[in-house]
Amino acid sequence: MKKKIFISILILIFLVVGSGVYILAQHNYDMVEQDVEIQTPQGKLTGTFVLPQNYTGKLGLVLFIHGDGAINSTHDDGYKPLWEHLASIGYASLSLNKRGLNGSEGNWEHQTIDDRVVEARQAIAWAKQQPMIDEHRIGAWGASQGGWVIPKLAKEEPIAFSMLLAPAINWVEQGLYHSRAEMEKKGYSEAEIQAKTAYDLEVNKLLKQQVPYEEYLKIARKDRLMTEDRWIFAGKNFLSDATHDLPNFKTPVLLMLGAHDINVDYKNTEEVYRKIVKPEQLTVKVFPDADHGAVHTDTINSELKSTLIFLFTPRQITVPAYHDSIDQFLKKLPQRQS
Repeated sequence: MKKKIFISILILIFLVVGSGVYILAQHNYDMVEQDVEIQTPQGKLTGTFVLPQNYTGKLGLVLFIHGDGAINSTHDDGYKPLWEHLASIGYASLSLNKRGLNGSEGNWEHQTIDDRVVEARQAIAWAKQQPMIDEHRIGAWGASQGGWVIPKLAKEEPIAFSMLLAPAINWVEQGLYHSRAEMEKKGYSEAEIQAKTAYDLEVNKLLKQQVPYEEYLKIARKDRLMTEDRWIFAGKNFLSDATHDLPNFKTPVLLMLGAHDINVDYKNTEEVYRKIVKPEQLTVKVFPDADHGAVHTDTINSELKSTLIFLFTPRQITVPAYHDSIDQFLKKLPQRQS
């Protein structure tokens, strides 16, 4: 009996150790990551600069522009599978910590979209100083709110390409869409959805009037309460609308959308991009089984499955077509652009 218990314990130990070794191996990416610091008039920026393990000649570079939230440079390691893939096809990656995170100075919730454009330009200026980077092949990748930054950036910088994942068009319309889609998914009644819409419109009215935070607190719902910093952020940015800036694109654009996105109305985004961006510049990819982050719906709807994939097969966290689309798009670009 004791022998059986001992053998069982030994097997359990081997399984635990083996799983740990496997997990570590899966999170060991074939690329070189370097911490960076960029000094700016607005305060220090920190981030991650990623290079292929081995390369010859000059490299293209992808600057990562985050979506909403307190996002660090690796997006809690979520960017690493894409960084590795980019490195495999000869591209470096540069991603900054949002201000207030991991040594980046300031407060990201006090920034405007224009402030983030300035920040992106500072990152590009730093990248151009790196001897292995081809300054004619610097482009941008952006998700969600990054879709308001990159079209503005395209006016200020001759970026070689733009890759946008689930960008919204209009801040107010996107917020109303998200509220409805989220509540419908959770099974709320139409009456409850209408009540929430009325509340959101009331909040937007206060934002438009630029009332102080204390006035907002008088009508704020406890289950939707913004912090004061979030109120400042919303007040500075809620009038964002990409429609005015999409004509700035002068180089190839890859628009990637998930058909099960409850954050952004992907049909509206596609319609507006096709209407404004020149057809010869635009490539559109709609992932039929993906959500806002190009994650498969089966994964996003199961906390257990998403955790297991992140631990054991992190390179499979997004739908295969996501990396494939980026790969095909970048390989079609000319090696040098002027």
